[in-house]
Amino acid sequence: MANPVMNSQNFQQQMHAGQQQPGWYQGGTQSAQAPYGQPPSPYGQAQAFGAGQAAQQHAHQQSMEDAFRGPAAGAEHTGRMTYNDIIGKTGLMLILVIVGAAVGWALPALMAIGAIVGLVLGLVNSFKKNPSPALIMLYALAEGLFIGGISRVFESSYPGIVVQAVLGTFSVFAVMLALYTSGKFRPTPKMTKIVMAAMLGYLLFSLINMVLTWTGVLEGFGMREGPLGLLIGAVAVLLAAYSLTMDFEMGAEGVKAGAPQKYSWTVAFGLTVTLVWLYVEILRLLAIFRNND
Repeated sequence: MANPVMNSQNFQQQMHAGQQQPGWYQGGTQSAQAPYGQPPSPYGQAQAFGAGQAAQQHAHQQSMEDAFRGPAAGAEHTGRMTYNDIIGKTGLMLILVIVGAAVGWALPALMAIGAIVGLVLGLVNSFKKNPSPALIMLYALAEGLFIGGISRVFESSYPGIVVQAVLGTFSVFAVMLALYTSGKFRPTPKMTKIVMAAMLGYLLFSLINMVLTWTGVLEGFGMREGPLGLLIGAVAVLLAAYSLTMDFEMGAEGVKAGAPQKYSWTVAFGLTVTLVWLYVEILRLLAIFRNND
């Protein structure tokens, strides 16, 4: 392709007028004229351009090498669930439960309100497709009110029972977590189905027993008095303990699958529900045991 400068009208006029070819290389200064019919080669410009292009390629290659050698982006940088997310949110939930329990302990009359609100929020959060941090935290506060009130009632009848129930709850949690992390105990699909069916049966039994005691048909712990009450209480604790492993498994599978970070709230909610249930069952079991002495 012809040099565009050679084809310009100004250049042709200069050639016809016998003028010397204008300078090509250094800002208009004249240089030796090239042979006729051959445009001079801007060698200095080509050399500078080649050096600049090589420098850019070197910088690009260096940046690529730095990116490959640098640390890989973690899940916390990609919006994925991590174990730290689960631990942090579960810790926050337990703090809210303790705060609510302190209020419920001081004002036991709020126990019924906490129980009703906690039940409603528990159902709402269980059926929501996307977790709501605000509703989950409100659930923790409501359950705290309930726990604080019922703990005050049990403590007035059985001094020292609250400390025993708290120690029992965290002991069961620690044992199940150790068994799960060591790989010695993991939930299986078949066992999970059996436990879920047992939970539904236990829920129905608890509702019937609650109605009979609240209406005055039965006194005390109702059908949960005596040896039968101890057996039912032990089964309930075992169901809650297995439920903990189901919560652990849900969290582990979520992290492994790279679930969105927001679902760490779901895992924290499940753990809180199970721990509250476990505490209440141990508290009731200890009270039944003391009644039998």
